[in-house]
Amino acid sequence: MHYRGLLYRALNPIWAREPLSGEGARRFGGRFNPKGTSALYTALSIMTAIREANQVGTLQPTTLVAYQADLEPIFDATDAKALRGYGVSPDELAADDWRIQMGENGKAPTQLLAERLIRDGYAGMLVRSFAKGATDADLNIVLWAWGGEPPAQLALVDKEGRLR
Repeated sequence: MHYRGLLYRALNPIWAREPLSGEGARRFGGRFNPKGTSALYTALSIMTAIREANQVGTLQPTTLVAYQADLEPIFDATDAKALRGYGVSPDELAADDWRIQMGENGKAPTQLLAERLIRDGYAGMLVRSFAKGATDADLNIVLWAWGGEPPAQLALVDKEGRLR
């Protein structure tokens, strides 16, 4: 699929000066990226971005940013048929033990899916949010490839240079 529009991200202030880096995800791994693979976890709404960034405990200091995106190809993980094509179910995407799986097996099943999608040339994946309080309408795009040029173009919205 092709996604064109705004995306949002609620950053830990440590990464606020590098909102396009993906470095935190690369260092620690995430649900949809193994350690060593950079990723940007973005959301289609501001509230989803805030939920994603503050999944443990009380709201912590957060820097909210927006991106103008023109991205393809994006794998649509909200499409159960497309997921089945990769041998994955929606329940497997939602499994909350991915960190345990990563610790025990080196990589979680969702991270293995991400690696397959990357090999197949996808820049990212549209997937529902699994953060506390999220509904099926809360959607994320996880990116593994992005830059200043098509086909995976992502530009920080910062006309006033506040993060520079």
